[in-house]
Amino acid sequence: MTARLYFKSAMILAALVVGNFPVRAVAADTDAAQPQYYELRVYQTQSAEQWQRVNDYWQNAAVPAYNRQGIQPVGVFTELQDSATNQIYVLIPCDSVAAFAAIPAKLAADADYQKAAAGFLSAPKTNAAYERFESSLLVAFDGMKQLCVPPADQKPNVFELRTYKSSSEAKGLNKIKMFESGEITTMKNVGLAPVFYGRTLVGSTMPSLTYMTCGVNLDEHTKHWAAFGSAPVWKQLKADPQYKDNMIGMIKVMLKHTSASQL
Repeated sequence: MTARLYFKSAMILAALVVGNFPVRAVAADTDAAQPQYYELRVYQTQSAEQWQRVNDYWQNAAVPAYNRQGIQPVGVFTELQDSATNQIYVLIPCDSVAAFAAIPAKLAADADYQKAAAGFLSAPKTNAAYERFESSLLVAFDGMKQLCVPPADQKPNVFELRTYKSSSEAKGLNKIKMFESGEITTMKNVGLAPVFYGRTLVGSTMPSLTYMTCGVNLDEHTKHWAAFGSAPVWKQLKADPQYKDNMIGMIKVMLKHTSASQL
């Protein structure tokens, strides 16, 4: 999704608003019974310089500005294997669609943000700060309505972002039901440390869901996935005919946090 379409979508959504590795939920100001919304951005860069400019923008301008709006923690990630053209992934949790829709206007009115972000926002096309970015809007599963982060003394070094695609909206909802019928609990029990689960409301890959797990290191994370694969609850769910063919593909990306990240 382009930046222009992102802002258009935000305004449309605003109009729809009426009136082993323990984790903890981030406290929200709103009723905990309400699911959060997540914006997931993916920036494309063509050089190490562009990558650095995007990361510096989030670290020095955007993350502080979002925090001033009460939006936190903001996750900023890049691909686990280093490359000059690594993409940057940004996870932005909002407590409501209204909070998400209000972001552009609040950034425009934030003098500190405008000053800190000036060079990034006004970069000429001959020296663009990035190539493009895509944006998706997700709503949290009922099975885990709030973003979760590890305790400060157990900050993970590996994050896995998975997107599951389905052949229809009904099949996509069926896969979410499967998660909420035991997959989420099993992932937590085996130490996969889920960060969030979200159903895609607006994005380039629909119908789909996206979720993130994390681990101290890649070896431990791999062991936790092996434990999940052999868990009786997962085997039972996998064999249950009601969940047959609820996926047609998966996109998996291994990530690490950048210096801009609060996760």
